Amino acid sequence: MSITIFHNPLCGTSRNTLALIRHAGIEPTVVEYLKTPPSQARIRQLLAAMGMPVRALLREKGTPYAELQLGDAHWSDEQLLDFMAQYPILMNRPIVETPLGTALCRPSEVVLELLPVGPLPPFTKEDGEVVVDTGARRA
Repeated sequence: MSITIFHNPLCGTSRNTLALIRHAGIEPTVVEYLKTPPSQARIRQLLAAMGMPVRALLREKGTPYAELQLGDAHWSDEQLLDFMAQYPILMNRPIVETPLGTALCRPSEVVLELLPVGPLPPFTKEDGEVVVDTGARRA
């Protein structure tokens, strides 16, 4: 079973998503995308799999988004992809790929619909919130 998470270990949502995958008994391929940034082509593949426009993947908080004025509408998708490749911190996370699909897992429990197992027992996030798996999965 092939599951990949584009992960930032400094991000609580990303850590919770990874922990949920492991809670399901699955050890995913972990790509620390700040250390090993995906290529523009790979980012395009992820966006296509998620059915998401480029701008929806941009992260503003804690990034050079404002400094680079990426909110300006004149930037093309290709230029935005260039920025994400140059500054991988601009890519929102975590992104998870499984046999059931690909998603930006914000909040972390979005990953449940992508896991090819379940329903899982309750899971407690780092902040103490309990996640209850309904067993709903993508078809």
